[in-house]
Amino acid sequence: MKRRDFCNASLIGSAALSLPLNHLMFTTSAAATPSTADVPATKLSGQSTIIERAALEELGASLRGTVILPGHPDYDSARRIWNAMIDKRPAMVVRCAGAADVAKAVTFARERELVLAVRGGGHSFPGHSTCDGGMVIDLSPMRTVRVDLQNRSATAAGGAWGRDVDTEAQHYGLATTMGQISDTGIAGLTLGGGFGWLSRRFGLACDNLLTIRATCSG
Repeated sequence: MKRRDFCNASLIGSAALSLPLNHLMFTTSAAATPSTADVPATKLSGQSTIIERAALEELGASLRGTVILPGHPDYDSARRIWNAMIDKRPAMVVRCAGAADVAKAVTFARERELVLAVRGGGHSFPGHSTCDGGMVIDLSPMRTVRVDLQNRSATAAGGAWGRDVDTEAQHYGLATTMGQISDTGIAGLTLGGGFGWLSRRFGLACDNLLTIRATCSG
């Protein structure tokens, strides 16, 4: 599978890492709050478009998470990423609550040909976890980690950080290859390879990937 295809599949599903000591599931989700007006946005082609208030209200009613729009008190904090040099203004930030939410958010963006970015830990140095004028699918609420002691594996939601995996794994005296910074999102880290403190013995995080469970966006 090509890396680009792998990345696209993981946007709306879940993944498992064949790590020496854990198994990761990337789960995504989203939901929306109604806007007070139509929202200007940008298509993949670079053309401008308008997202109707009624469409945003319909999206919001169908999801469990939250869509944060420009003008909302939380908008500036919601669009902020780790690298403060990157200052982009998405048309909406969709905070995820489950895989079904993500599938609906991706469908919404695809049907309108919107620019789309996915944020796990928001640690992408060049700013790939945000965009101008498009939709940001924010996985930050999705940080659940479950450890299977018998199989020495872990299942983690797509918004989990390295520290979330480490905390649960170390409770059982286990560890696995993650990054070197605790607040890095495991999804982007793994897709990019994932070099950590245990890499010399166990390889990269991506070398330990077990499975990916994708959820169709319709």
